[in-house]
Amino acid sequence: MKGVWTAQQVRETEQVLLDRTPAGALMRRAAFGVAVHVRKLLDERAGGVSGHRVALLVGAGNNGGDALWAGAELRRRGVGVTAVLLDPQRIHAEGLAALRRAGGRVLHADESDRVRAALTRAHAVVDGIVGISGRGPLREPAATLVAAVEEAGVPIVAVDLPSGVDPDTGAVDGPAATATETVTFGALKPVHALAEWRCGRVHLVDIGLGPLLPPPHAQIVEAADVGARWPVPGPRDDKYTQGVKGVLAGSAMYPGAAVLATGAAVLATSGMVRYAGSAADGVRARWPEAIVTERLADAGRTQSWTVGPGIGTDDAARDLLAGIIERDVPLCIDADAITLLGRHDDLRAAVRGRPVVITPHDREFARVAGEVGRDRIGAARRAAAELAVTVLLKGHATVVADPGGRVLVHPSTTSWAATAGSGDVLSGIIGSLLAARLDPWWAAGCAAHLHGRAAELAARGAPAPASYLQAAISDAIREVRAAAGDEASVAR
Repeated sequence: MKGVWTAQQVRETEQVLLDRTPAGALMRRAAFGVAVHVRKLLDERAGGVSGHRVALLVGAGNNGGDALWAGAELRRRGVGVTAVLLDPQRIHAEGLAALRRAGGRVLHADESDRVRAALTRAHAVVDGIVGISGRGPLREPAATLVAAVEEAGVPIVAVDLPSGVDPDTGAVDGPAATATETVTFGALKPVHALAEWRCGRVHLVDIGLGPLLPPPHAQIVEAADVGARWPVPGPRDDKYTQGVKGVLAGSAMYPGAAVLATGAAVLATSGMVRYAGSAADGVRARWPEAIVTERLADAGRTQSWTVGPGIGTDDAARDLLAGIIERDVPLCIDADAITLLGRHDDLRAAVRGRPVVITPHDREFARVAGEVGRDRIGAARRAAAELAVTVLLKGHATVVADPGGRVLVHPSTTSWAATAGSGDVLSGIIGSLLAARLDPWWAAGCAAHLHGRAAELAARGAPAPASYLQAAISDAIREVRAAAGDEASVAR
């Protein structure tokens, strides 16, 4: 897994390292990393480095200093470099002197025509406006200049993070940069996971912080982590020992929810899936492997249940959810069942401290735990502690928090999963992993990663419905298992 640290954690660790190293050494190391990745971008997009132009948007302080030192390095490699100083009175003096010694050109932001030409005719622009200490949207003239760069289609390489984006929440409250690539130093920050679409490709430059960092604020699940934990049947397994999954979903109005959730459970692991509900005929027709009944009372024993997609929120649905909770097995509670939790204190009390995963999007989250707000990691962590269950907060970046405060983040590289029925597929996968005895936090985190990858495989650059996503589950499992090695299996 990759760790993610808050801006304050990183600043405090950087200070420890700064006290141990010669003045300017860390900045030079960071700037060299920026220059390396700008050169790679130029090589990819412009067919080389020498003779091409780079513009620097230079703010005050160390972030601007990083950009200036990177510009000096690029200039020595034959790149034409122009620095645009946004706040000349607070510029990093050593970095500016280094750029001038290397032959770089310097403009002030108020030289409007020359500045606009330098930015829009560049082959790349380095965003060194504000760093991890900055808060709030871009101010003028930076906002107008960044907009001109983006309108001209010039790629932006952000120093540490795209300026105007909050480093700890990824929130944007006004004008902000959208980077093609981001070069960050020492540690990933929450912005790199929560606002990946703003950051583009993220490159982590090692400046020596690693051994000094505190425990991470959150962690990012990688394919190998998922593959190492995915349930794999052994020579002594049968359909029962692998975990029997139960699905209670769908209705006359929403039969597709049952088909999608059940199918995802079937595809996610081998073994057995039981379905109970009013969409029994549709499930039988699509998934003959499932053991299907119309009544919960007739469903046999299971090691987990997925409950909620399409069941409604009336009294009958409330009784179904209460009946599932009474079975005292791990649960994935989704969709309508989350709304029912929000309405009924006794249901919330009944799941407290149990191996339960709830999977709300922002509106469902508000019904059961209050508004999400700007800080998605903080909101999920708070809800998990208050409700005493594992919370999977869905969104472009999915956040999974458990009652003990552990947090996983899955930064999606695509929005193809934002389609009707996608959440039903996710809940079916989680239910299967719970039945296979995965810890709820890991079940939710692994399912989120696999679900996102299946969406990418299904879409292939074009819109894809949830049924296509479901069909890509097997291919996604093969990929994560390959990432972990062929011998990857879950410990029993």
